Amino acid sequence: MKLSANKFALAAAISFAALWVLCTLLVALLPSQAMHVSGAMLHSNMMTWQWDMRWSGLLVGLVAWSITAGVTAWLTVTIYNRLIAGGRNG
Repeated sequence: MKLSANKFALAAAISFAALWVLCTLLVALLPSQAMHVSGAMLHSNMMTWQWDMRWSGLLVGLVAWSITAGVTAWLTVTIYNRLIAGGRNG
């Protein structure tokens, strides 16, 4: 099956928009925790803007990035599949 570049791009854009809104809500509701996770994902202490390379940061960042990538891939494929199915039915 040939993928539609336009539909896949649209699905990716919608996915990232949804995740950006979710991230914004998490930062607004849990600023301290969001700052910690963001710092771990970037190997950085966001309060001092210094590199912070620790094993705990590696693990938290790894888990956070892995979950983010998995959710993004799932959401992108789900939206893409719905767009493809909608094209066949509509």
